[in-house]
Amino acid sequence: MSLNALAFPMLPSSMAPTVGTLRRLSLAALALGFCGSVAAAEETARATVNVTAVVTARTSLKVSSQILQFDVARADGVATAAVDFTAGARLPSGSEIVLTVEPLRGVDGPGGAADIETSLSFAGEGQGLLAGQIRAAQMAIVGRWQGSGVRDGRVIFTLRASTAGTYSVPVRFILSTP
Repeated sequence: MSLNALAFPMLPSSMAPTVGTLRRLSLAALALGFCGSVAAAEETARATVNVTAVVTARTSLKVSSQILQFDVARADGVATAAVDFTAGARLPSGSEIVLTVEPLRGVDGPGGAADIETSLSFAGEGQGLLAGQIRAAQMAIVGRWQGSGVRDGRVIFTLRASTAGTYSVPVRFILSTP
């Protein structure tokens, strides 16, 4: 008994579809099925979708030095040291980013003398940068900006010392979102 006789028992064998006809019918049915899927896909593509994105704060900071070196040429003299930086931040809209500097210990002077009178100040060069004093064991705000982006700048530190010599101060820069 042939496959056609099993599939179409009421039709005489001369009227039963051939394998080629069955293939064409299958392809036609498959094509009609895809047309229905395309219509459904078009309807889905036109639907409105509400999306909420939460942006978490992310910062990066590169500084040219973490040790300030000063060469004071004469008594009651002044010396400067510069630190270049690149600060990047990705923040939620309207957020603030703050750059601070903190001395890790006091000013090291000639021969390690702790009794030398010194004062350390800074002045920023660039948008959003500030000026101020560096005090032992206290953070100082160096810069303040709104929103995401990359900022480049320079901070000039000025040391006033009562004695000539070489001085150094290790510092830590911190980029944060308050």
